[in-house]
Amino acid sequence: MSITPAAPTPRRDFLAGIATAAAAVGISSAFTGEAAAQPVAADPKLDAWFARIKGTHRQIFDAPEPNSGMPAIWPRVYLNSMKATYGATGGGTAVVILRHGGLPLAFQDSVWAKYKLGEQFDIMDGDKPALRNPYANITNLPIPGLGIAALLSDGVLVGACDVALTVYSSQAAGKMSMTPEAVKAEWIAGLLPGVQVVPSGVMAVGRAQELRCTYCFAG
Repeated sequence: MSITPAAPTPRRDFLAGIATAAAAVGISSAFTGEAAAQPVAADPKLDAWFARIKGTHRQIFDAPEPNSGMPAIWPRVYLNSMKATYGATGGGTAVVILRHGGLPLAFQDSVWAKYKLGEQFDIMDGDKPALRNPYANITNLPIPGLGIAALLSDGVLVGACDVALTVYSSQAAGKMSMTPEAVKAEWIAGLLPGVQVVPSGVMAVGRAQELRCTYCFAG
């Protein structure tokens, strides 16, 4: 796996994509807040996911960009160093929120290959756009357990922004002559096992801080 600096995803394209995606799948209220006037029951699965944030030490890693894979590295460094420093009292929770351009770190290789996510998100594997998730398992650094898949297997909470899922899958659908609904469904099915879809990345970052997570910008 090669860690190569990734060019930032153009925010102008993302903002334009919000309007396009909302119109395409009829979810404008998700972006405008129109539904806020109506009482909405909490999602039990989402609440259960947030309830897994426990322990004395809690940190949220906010990842709006791939940042050369650092969102898949820093949580392990945090957990290792807290345990090394505080021993038995160093336990706690690390949470990673993949939003905006950081979203593709959440997917299995099959989604990367079919939808050419390396090209869409300007993520390189060597000198070519990545056709696999180079940050699922990172093995070329002298620290074991790096990568989103490895973090998930050790109990790190990883959330994927539903707004970004909607926008970017809609953009991919247009290029592949598929319906936005079909592509989004396939992207959700192709998330790395254990990744939780959250209503929005910014909401999840805020909610984690309400639950006593300290904040670390990882993108």
